[in-house]
Amino acid sequence: AGFSRLENGAKTVERIRIYYGGLTAEQFLFREIRTVAKLYLAKKGMTEAIDEIKANNLFQYPTEREVSRIARACYKRLEALDNDMLRQELAYGPSPVAKQINLYAMMRYNALIWDFMLQVIGEKFQDQDFSFSRKDLHAFFARLQEQNDRVAAWSAGTVQKIKSVLVRSLMETEYLDSIQANTLNRVILSPELEQGIRANGDEDALPAFHCLK
Repeated sequence: AGFSRLENGAKTVERIRIYYGGLTAEQFLFREIRTVAKLYLAKKGMTEAIDEIKANNLFQYPTEREVSRIARACYKRLEALDNDMLRQELAYGPSPVAKQINLYAMMRYNALIWDFMLQVIGEKFQDQDFSFSRKDLHAFFARLQEQNDRVAAWSAGTVQKIKSVLVRSLMETEYLDSIQANTLNRVILSPELEQGIRANGDEDALPAFHCLK
């Protein structure tokens, strides 16, 4: 982990960059984060929100075993967004807009997703290269494992699960038409997310959403 410093006029944002392997279990979590975002906006604390989710079975899980961990993961993504307008859109906006915002929240929370979306997807869009294959994933992880001791320590099984989550996240946000697809779609960045990204001083993230201006 290290620090990334983003300059946005007078506003300076310092973010700890953490390569977080918990993605293996947390996944995209779109339905769950929509639920948690509503509770977050209602000013519910994490513990109170977890109690409410359990009491009313809001996640519709067969048991309560996973509820606390998943709800905490959603809270951390919402905190990482650092933008109330985006939290509002994530909770109540149209599904395609909210899914893009969830992907951006995942990027801000986990440096691995940030790097993947910029170094693989964003660079492909900038190069007008719409091919996508498992080779791209393998090359990305090989590079990351060379550069980061934490990632280098992950088991092959963990890496494989994270690759699957990345591909499924691309499918959820319509970058890919299916899990097996080998062509990237020309996604359209929602105006709401573009506004939020710029407000956060994250303009360097725009190519990941096929916004090249």
